[in-house]
Amino acid sequence: MMGHGKRKKFAENETFRCLLQPASSEVIDRRESSGLVLKDHSVKGHWNEKMFAAAQPIVLELGCGKGEYTIDLSQRIPGRNYIGVDIKGARLWKGAKFATLHQLPNVAFLRTRIEFIEAFFAPGEVSEIWLTFSDPQLKSENSRLTSPLFLERYRKFLRPGGIVHLKTDSRFLYEYSRAVAVENGLRILAATTDLYGDRDADPTAPGGALFEVQTFYERMFLKQGYKITYLSFTLDHEGPYLHPSDFDSDYWRSVEGPRQILRNV
Repeated sequence: MMGHGKRKKFAENETFRCLLQPASSEVIDRRESSGLVLKDHSVKGHWNEKMFAAAQPIVLELGCGKGEYTIDLSQRIPGRNYIGVDIKGARLWKGAKFATLHQLPNVAFLRTRIEFIEAFFAPGEVSEIWLTFSDPQLKSENSRLTSPLFLERYRKFLRPGGIVHLKTDSRFLYEYSRAVAVENGLRILAATTDLYGDRDADPTAPGGALFEVQTFYERMFLKQGYKITYLSFTLDHEGPYLHPSDFDSDYWRSVEGPRQILRNV
């Protein structure tokens, strides 16, 4: 049963202009045995004119949770427009409320499943993607946000030379993602298994974003002593994306440590 606090947040979400919450019927055209067939949402290709004060390069954070990374990036680098994407409305409430109260002109949030993401963005509409502490999906490759399946989705709307940033405590997800990039000949811009021990890790994240902006989970993992990994690459690839042939999933799964996190925060 939904608590009073969550009901209140959901009701308030409806009042935030910066938060787009489309119904599934707005993006699902039909269901087939092979999966869902999507249709374009009306905001596709029109984010800058409909959701932001000025037309600027668009940066996505997929799986943004409470939106703290999206908010912080927007304040540090105001020359870009930022969109945090998550399916959890109670979490998005915090970021959307902050953006509303502080009248941030370059922040928006989208409540949807990341599997539907290509229904919302037109070719070349997005400049960068941040994946911050995504679920490593140890048993389901196609659910990993750096899998060939998801890279193909991103390619449909990421501009040529657009960057994907992966910041994670999961060595499994880092090694898998790097193997995918190598397998497909993607240009790796930065790669480190100890971000805070390698302060020269990345020239592609301006404004101190890489080290100074931290998510709720990142701070929690750092307190637990976990090293933070970072990988950035471009989707400069033609043809189908291939699954990595040189990735020992059993080994990296075996060294993945347990995480003491609060799943419902």
